[in-house]
Amino acid sequence: MRMTLGFTGILLLLPLCIYLWIGMDHEMKTQAAFQEAVSDKVDVNNIEKNETSFLLDKDGNRFAQGNSGVRLYATNDEIPQFLKDVTVYSEDQNFYDHIGFDAGAIIRAVVKNLVFTHIQQGGSTITQQLARNLYLSQDKTYNRKMTELFYANELEKKMSKDEILSAYLNIIYYSNGVYGIKGAAMYYFDKGLTELTKAEMAFLAAIPNNPSKYDPFSNFEQAKERQERLLDILVLENMMNAEEAEALKAESITLHQYENKDLYPDYAVYAEYELKQLIAVQEGFKDRLARAEKSSVKEQIYQELNQRTNEVLGSGVMIHTALDPALQQKTVDALNRNLPYEGVEGAAVLINNSSREIVGLSGGKNYQKYNFNRAYQAVRQPGSAIKPLLVYAPYIETFQPFLTQTVDGGSLCIQSYCPENYGGVEYGDVSLSRAFLLSLNTPAVRLLNETGIENSFKYLNAFEFSNLQPGDQTLAAATGGFTYGMSPLELTDAYTSFIDGSYRPARAIRMVTDSSGNVLYQWEDKQIPVWSEQTTVKMRELLNTAAVSGTGSPAYLNKPYIGIKTGTTNEWADYWTVGLTDQYTGGVWVGHDLPESMLSIETDRPAHLIWKDMMR
Repeated sequence: MRMTLGFTGILLLLPLCIYLWIGMDHEMKTQAAFQEAVSDKVDVNNIEKNETSFLLDKDGNRFAQGNSGVRLYATNDEIPQFLKDVTVYSEDQNFYDHIGFDAGAIIRAVVKNLVFTHIQQGGSTITQQLARNLYLSQDKTYNRKMTELFYANELEKKMSKDEILSAYLNIIYYSNGVYGIKGAAMYYFDKGLTELTKAEMAFLAAIPNNPSKYDPFSNFEQAKERQERLLDILVLENMMNAEEAEALKAESITLHQYENKDLYPDYAVYAEYELKQLIAVQEGFKDRLARAEKSSVKEQIYQELNQRTNEVLGSGVMIHTALDPALQQKTVDALNRNLPYEGVEGAAVLINNSSREIVGLSGGKNYQKYNFNRAYQAVRQPGSAIKPLLVYAPYIETFQPFLTQTVDGGSLCIQSYCPENYGGVEYGDVSLSRAFLLSLNTPAVRLLNETGIENSFKYLNAFEFSNLQPGDQTLAAATGGFTYGMSPLELTDAYTSFIDGSYRPARAIRMVTDSSGNVLYQWEDKQIPVWSEQTTVKMRELLNTAAVSGTGSPAYLNKPYIGIKTGTTNEWADYWTVGLTDQYTGGVWVGHDLPESMLSIETDRPAHLIWKDMMR
């Protein structure tokens, strides 16, 4: 009977055992798969070493940051041992003994959290905090905390304790947008790590436990109290004697806040944009975009380029620019001072003739960083400011006429296109020089027609006009009629070809280096001939005549050389003044962001006045 009951019991329990075995096997495989996935994701050889990049002016002085916050990377050898010790006793006293998580601390945290009904305390080790910052979110959920344990354990398998601690000290938050101990030393004390006193090290070690509560600027006393508690802990752990601790407590902590310079946002934003173009050229993105036919493929390439640019900006590079602080300020002031009108905006660009570098740039009135930068982002109709590049220079290059040669200034209709001179005034035969200085439209259309539309547009290929369209090749282009147009920077840049007949794109960036001074990126533009010497001489004469007694005269300055061309588009929607002196080439655009008439301020000549003040 007993044997029968035994067999019956075994038979009844067998399905349960099989079920439990299958369940355990499934869980073990799931666990193994999850652990394998975590292991694959934790690549300690590619831990991001984010650093703040800086933009430097022509003299090597820092004037802006290339990304938000302050991040500087310190090697393990750079971090003083005392700083490591006080950090461990501040954040994770069992750091050198646990396997990535501290079971005792977790149990204490769970008990405390049960009392409060929501997560108050996490019991996180230094390794867990590193794992969270590298791979996970900051959400306070039990699921995230459990996942954190696996990542922390994996980090412990792949890194030494010293490597984990060094990585932690480079990534942890120190309040006020500061990440990493090296950045904290610079931000709060304007010192390098090796220059810090032990009292200052303990003070910095107090911050990460609660960056808001221990913010040195808003809560200095709380931070100082925590520093002193940390020193007491070091005494209890026999890391120092009581006398030394008291001496460190008594040491005065004087903050020297890092000056977060962001002096010229107009120029800085453009320099970051140019960095993207430089990376695109040197790392093949530009060629890939040129070959891509599908818009979806182009979009993917653009995303990759943006990601790569952000990587570079987050790697602690030094972006050396041609910014001239005095000329930049003059450019910005000139624009702000001469545009008191509600809703009327503007942009200005200043290029050094000898170096072909952008030394000043204004993106709009009272420009704020990362707002719409009209200097390079506003694409507008050029009006008559295009005539030197598309009409007169190509005509002179083709026929080499005397500037006294006449052209008909009377009414004109070619097919259905019937342009008029400003105010509807008709002229008889006028010299090329007079037609230019008065900016007459019908002579310009006749000259373009005689040179040939296709032939004239070929000359524009030399310049970096990114928005030219096949449909732009009409006679209307002679007076500035384009599908989109060009930016103030593009148009001003093209005028540098009248310096000596050659063209090289004007750049803001001279070079990009790493923190050790090694050159990473540098433009390799070549100067190309555009106009012959004879054409250049005649164009400079025409531009000078227009500056002295023509449409550019309100902007005239007494310089060894000055040449100006102006432009006004239909319904007075855009005002342009572009030209050059013996030293600089400058361009100014004035208008509304959504085109509308500015007839009421035409006689004020705002674009002329900005140009004159900028070039003075």
